Amino acid sequence: MTQHCGLVAVLGAPNAGKSTLVNALVGQKVAIVSAKAQTTRARLMGIALAGDTQIILADTPGLFEPKRRLDRAMVSAAWEGAQEADAILLVVDGRKKKREYLASILESLKDRPERKILVLNKVDETAKEPLLIAAQDLAGEDQFSEVFFVSALTGDGVPELKARLAGLMPEGPWHYPEDQVSDASERLLACEITREQLYRQLHDELPYDSAVRPESYTVRPDGSVEIHQQIVIARDSQKGIVLGKGGSKLKAIGEAARKELTDLLGVKVHLFLHVKVDEKWSEDKEIYEELGLEWVR
Repeated sequence: MTQHCGLVAVLGAPNAGKSTLVNALVGQKVAIVSAKAQTTRARLMGIALAGDTQIILADTPGLFEPKRRLDRAMVSAAWEGAQEADAILLVVDGRKKKREYLASILESLKDRPERKILVLNKVDETAKEPLLIAAQDLAGEDQFSEVFFVSALTGDGVPELKARLAGLMPEGPWHYPEDQVSDASERLLACEITREQLYRQLHDELPYDSAVRPESYTVRPDGSVEIHQQIVIARDSQKGIVLGKGGSKLKAIGEAARKELTDLLGVKVHLFLHVKVDEKWSEDKEIYEELGLEWVR
């Protein structure tokens, strides 16, 4: 059997549904999903299989105007994820009628040699007519070789997109073992899952200036995993928000993350979280390395 393997960069504005789409293409969760924009930080990859083809998906941070060092690092990771790709997917929220925010992304893509595919997402929440107008507007620039209409959430159109991507992948050996679904280490993935719960349970109460750092990841003699993590926040006033009354909020975050990690790893997980205040954490080079991001000046 001849193997095929290639790289697909998944680009788009924040909240376009990129992580949900990557998870749908892979067939299981590999990227964190949140209603809060800009939750993807590192260039987490999902690995999808289609017959004899391995599709490596670079799930990049949403492209936006960077203001802080962390933002610059995230945008840098996004474009790095698109380099040398066999195809670039531009994921667009099909519900949005105003699309001026895409101008800078389209401009940046203009001279790129890779095959570009437009994916209009969230079609389950949009009438057909506006979707066709959006497709004509965006594809009218001759940038995109094809347009796909999908709902990453319900799975509509995802098998067709996956089959098309598989057909575009060049001949070559697989880069990863058959059972591997992500290049993120379990240690990093565990931090991402805790961070997702942090966003999910605190919603708008907690600003972006928070991170989850891995402290230790140990397999116990009985096969269970003991994980210690540090939730870093920028201001003392945020500590009460994360802890909750009598530590109830931190406990709920830990329990939800532990349950998901147990399902994902298939073993019992002992998760220990503690909160640290560090006003300058977003200037700490070591934290960027832990998050898989480059230090951008």
